Amino acid sequence: MNRFITLLLVFMAAAGVAAQQAKDEIFADVRLSASNHLAYPGPSQHELTPAPKGYRAFYISHYGRHGSRYLIGQDEYSAPLEVLARADSLGKLTPLGADVLRRVRLLEAEAGGRLGELTPLGAEQHRQIARRMYERFPDVFKGDVCVDAKSTVVIRCILSMENELQELLRLNPRLRVSHDASMHDMYYMNQSDPALSAGKTPRRAQVAWNDFCSRHVSRAALMQRLFNDAGYVKYEVDTLDFAARLFKLASNLQSSPLGEEMTLYDVFTKDELYNFWLADNASWYIGYGACALNGGTQPFSQRNLLRNIIHQADSCIALERPGATLRFGHETMVLPLACLLGLNGYDLSTDDLESLVGKGWVNYKVFPMGANIQLVFFRRGVGDGDVLVKVLLNEDEATLPVPTDCAPYYHWSDFKEYYLKKLDQYAEGK
Repeated sequence: MNRFITLLLVFMAAAGVAAQQAKDEIFADVRLSASNHLAYPGPSQHELTPAPKGYRAFYISHYGRHGSRYLIGQDEYSAPLEVLARADSLGKLTPLGADVLRRVRLLEAEAGGRLGELTPLGAEQHRQIARRMYERFPDVFKGDVCVDAKSTVVIRCILSMENELQELLRLNPRLRVSHDASMHDMYYMNQSDPALSAGKTPRRAQVAWNDFCSRHVSRAALMQRLFNDAGYVKYEVDTLDFAARLFKLASNLQSSPLGEEMTLYDVFTKDELYNFWLADNASWYIGYGACALNGGTQPFSQRNLLRNIIHQADSCIALERPGATLRFGHETMVLPLACLLGLNGYDLSTDDLESLVGKGWVNYKVFPMGANIQLVFFRRGVGDGDVLVKVLLNEDEATLPVPTDCAPYYHWSDFKEYYLKKLDQYAEGK
């Protein structure tokens, strides 16, 4: 019993350290609280683990999110603007509230006619990703090898793809590039699964998230900083909706050109930003992670994508010089794919939202703007029966729940066996 208690205390201490680490990271850089609106920070690992002796990279299989963009819906700008403008017309804004109104008007004007489109920063993010991929794995891109790229049919994804391809061609004009964006490929590039989507938020999950938010998220102090009449706020402002929209504007500002000139983070305290992020993190976990509150099956929304990655890789491994397969889509594919693969423990399954961050499930480490998963393949020569694969999450080496004797490298045969079995079991309903 004493040993059990000791282990439990060690586990609780480790969980506390992990939770504190996320809070410390956000306090040090409030932009991290943006979750999926975080502008791509680039890799933190600058020196990768050398391949085992005799092995060289020969093929890359990739799925990436589009780069930084403007917000997608007009109401994401107009709704908070209308709340502030109406309050201003009635003299209900504080000086800070009036200045926030000014800034939100600038943001709406900047995004006019560009909703959801790639920003200049988003284009640059993909050029940099392509450059690092080329420099890290030059053998993959030697000579006139093929680079086959596909995008979802959304313009920001297409432009992200084109920026990466242009950079690769600048580095090696001999590359043979093919690129496409067609509904033909959406069954795996952006799979639609109405039955799985309908099961995301059963009543149990909704209640758990609402309770979690009630314990962590408070809007009262924020409203006092922006409005000068508590009675007006009580009866005229949907504080939950308004605060969430203002937080989203603040989060996405880092992706726009105006982000170089101003911020909205000064409207919030660091504790408020952290707590808004906590709620957002839990929401993404319920919707796309292996959350036990809804059966833990949401990552299987990417089952067609994972099968495509495996089957395409097998075809390319048979070639002498296969080059690279690049795919460009959305965070709603990258996040569940990372969970389906179990990258860095993101296959975590729990019904306890309070323990989520302590167990290391931290969304901003997975799906910032420009997020990408790269599978890099290594062999000793054509026909090598023991191909190795290394997985990079946002260009940093990642772990898999697959047994290996050469981490962070994995035997391709073991990778295939593990994930095809997992996919087959889901298909069979086991």
